[in-house]
Amino acid sequence: MIQTEILNLITKKTLGLTLVLSAAAMAFAQEKQQISGKIVDAQNNAVPYASISFSNKTVKENAALFSDATLTDEKGNFTINLIPGNYEITIDAVDFKKLVVTKSIGQNPNLGNIKIESEQQVTNAKTKDIEGVTLTSTAKPYKIELDKRTYDVNQDIISKGGSLQDVLQNVPSISVDTDGTVSMRGSSNVRFLINGKPSALLGIDDGANALQSIPADQIDRIEVITNPSSKFEASGTAGILNIILKKNKKVGLNGSVTGTLGYLPQTNLNTNLSIRKGNLTWFLNGGGGYRESKNTNTNKANYFNAVDPKDRTSFDLESVSKNKNKNYNASTGFIYDINEKTSVNVSGTVRKFNSENAGDINYDYYFLDGTQSFTKRENRGNNDNLALQGDFGLDHKFDNHGQNISLSLSLQKNKSENDTHVDEKDNNILVLEDKINQNTTNKNTIGKVDYELPIGDKSKLEAGYRLDINSNNYSNDVQERLSANSNFAYLPKYTYDADYKETFNAAYIQFKSKIGNLGYQLGLRNEYSNIDIKYQNLIPTDNIDKNKSYNNLFPSVFLSYEITKSNQILVNYSKRIDRPRSFFMIPNPSYSDNQNIFLGNIDLNPSYVDSFELGYSISKNKLTINPTLYFKHTEDDVKMLVFADKGVFNTKPINLGTNDRYGLDLNFNWEATKWLRLMGNFDLFGYTNKGIYFDSNILSEPMSFEGSGLSVRSRITTSFRVDKTFNFQLQGFYRGAENTKSTDRRDMYAINFGASKTVLKGNGTITFNIQDIFNTRAMRNVTRTAEFTRENYMQWQPRQFALSFSYRFKQGEKVEQPKKKKDINSNDQGSDDQMPPM
Repeated sequence: MIQTEILNLITKKTLGLTLVLSAAAMAFAQEKQQISGKIVDAQNNAVPYASISFSNKTVKENAALFSDATLTDEKGNFTINLIPGNYEITIDAVDFKKLVVTKSIGQNPNLGNIKIESEQQVTNAKTKDIEGVTLTSTAKPYKIELDKRTYDVNQDIISKGGSLQDVLQNVPSISVDTDGTVSMRGSSNVRFLINGKPSALLGIDDGANALQSIPADQIDRIEVITNPSSKFEASGTAGILNIILKKNKKVGLNGSVTGTLGYLPQTNLNTNLSIRKGNLTWFLNGGGGYRESKNTNTNKANYFNAVDPKDRTSFDLESVSKNKNKNYNASTGFIYDINEKTSVNVSGTVRKFNSENAGDINYDYYFLDGTQSFTKRENRGNNDNLALQGDFGLDHKFDNHGQNISLSLSLQKNKSENDTHVDEKDNNILVLEDKINQNTTNKNTIGKVDYELPIGDKSKLEAGYRLDINSNNYSNDVQERLSANSNFAYLPKYTYDADYKETFNAAYIQFKSKIGNLGYQLGLRNEYSNIDIKYQNLIPTDNIDKNKSYNNLFPSVFLSYEITKSNQILVNYSKRIDRPRSFFMIPNPSYSDNQNIFLGNIDLNPSYVDSFELGYSISKNKLTINPTLYFKHTEDDVKMLVFADKGVFNTKPINLGTNDRYGLDLNFNWEATKWLRLMGNFDLFGYTNKGIYFDSNILSEPMSFEGSGLSVRSRITTSFRVDKTFNFQLQGFYRGAENTKSTDRRDMYAINFGASKTVLKGNGTITFNIQDIFNTRAMRNVTRTAEFTRENYMQWQPRQFALSFSYRFKQGEKVEQPKKKKDINSNDQGSDDQMPPM
């Protein structure tokens, strides 16, 4: 019986294969004809350099083999050789709407004039049919897919002329604290990628400085990946943000130049250029800018259990820091098509960042005996950062069925030098003077190979290997004297050299397929990590040489069910890892304020997260809604222990207990009218923290990190279209409070505004925006322990204004490859993609 079923199955497969090959043979047997035509506008003027793709609809199997593409010449004419049949013809041209028309190509070799509509003549209707030609509306600012969400930076008026940090403040499901900390669904463990891989552009522990040094004008889009598959590295328990930089794929010389003036004082000039000729595409992105910022930080603390008259009972702290930042960056490279199946790409990037800092910290101390003292701390510093990166890639297609291999190598180096001078005076008498020199060098090597093998029409097998070698060197010198007449001496505790090297090997395999309306993807990733830490300071007995290694398996499961073409459900699971930042594992890594010390923890271990999502996507008429239920469970959670030692606040990362986060993340995009569009994100989440910590050496009683509750983050962007050339946006942001037994974080809100005007026949754009109109974006925390209570207020940047002008010059629209038959194996361009929509 079993043998009979197997024979029947083989017979059916063989018969099916025979029919497919027969159809293909018949198609090839037909003689190709030279087809000609002309692309014109509504006034019958020629449209030069238009891109035309012909997708064969007659041949059901391997239709891509019979499809082709071409360009019109300077007079709008085109010729192409095709076999007879029905074709879907797609036409793209600069300043014109994309047109799609179906035609039967038979014995008549001349298609005649094909008219396309200019952007200024097309209405805002989402889709309109005119004599068999389909006009498609402009792209939505936020594209919702089952595996990721893509934010189109080009349609963001509010962040125009700003930086990556400004852009991230507008991305749904993402929030940016006033200190530059980026979080996704309430968790700050976000993994950043640029063009699909880690980048030296983001620096070493640079935080907001790195985000501010990447201009918004060089960013094309941002991919928000909340639950990555096994194809991605397992780091980043909150998810992955993939920043895709601009790369033109247009013929001839194309590009844009953007200049910005703003206040607090800000100037930027950036350009994006590309030249495409034949098989070679060359690109150049570069620019520079100057920006000032102002940081305000206040602390009010009350101490308990004071017994000595000289013990502090309370103190007030006010800190104001002003920064002057300069950044320069350039990225250039080329893509060369060796033949139809093989291409190479080479690129190089350099980023230079300089920051001058001047800050004053005022302390008012109150003592048990009723006395009071006043301390003023003056900080003057300079930070120089240089990042270099070189990338090489090779892509090869074995055939036209989707069997591909991709190899890449990235060499990165980032060097940061910080010099700080501190004067501290008590009642105008010098009591402390510090000279702090901190140098950090990072070298990173990333090698990757990815392979794709289609199996049949609906399945694909993917596999790959990755090697990461990450080396950090820290060199700290802190010299101090306690009076103007004494000599400087090194502080042994904070003067050290440390080497941190992490190497991990990773391999993955995943299979995706579809049965009816049910799509599935199963993946498994293995990562072996090895960490070496060598720490040496001025006290020989404190020398540390430590090695850690761990091996982990990371499975992922993605299921999707297509109810209708615009109504889909997704269920997925993945396991992730949170590797401690190297900075967190270096003992005594920071000394910039002797009242607030950050202590590293060399015994810090990774945290592990199990992540579940249930998503639903529905698109009807002009409304798209994407609600997602999620749950994340974290083991060995990293928590920040804050304790007081002789009036000095110490912060130390520790592994303790668990953290559960769950909630509803709702995104929507609504084209309400021809002139009004609403885009929103609403994240209602709950949290449960567990863990009680006690160390008798630093605490008088156990400190509880336990707590639970609900919080909310929401953002709504309203876009108004006054006419065809004038638009403006109004955006509101709100983040709710979060509480544990020891810490209360207050709510935060802000309102932003942006406006843009198209000029110079569509080649220029003037943009004006205001960040934080009412100057309310600030972070407020209250910490309570058995030893003290502390209220903290921090504002990273006050209200800002910016005026930008962009000019675009272009010669031809991009030339697309012939369209492949749409199936579940289709990949978006860019980086490591997961399961595409089904």
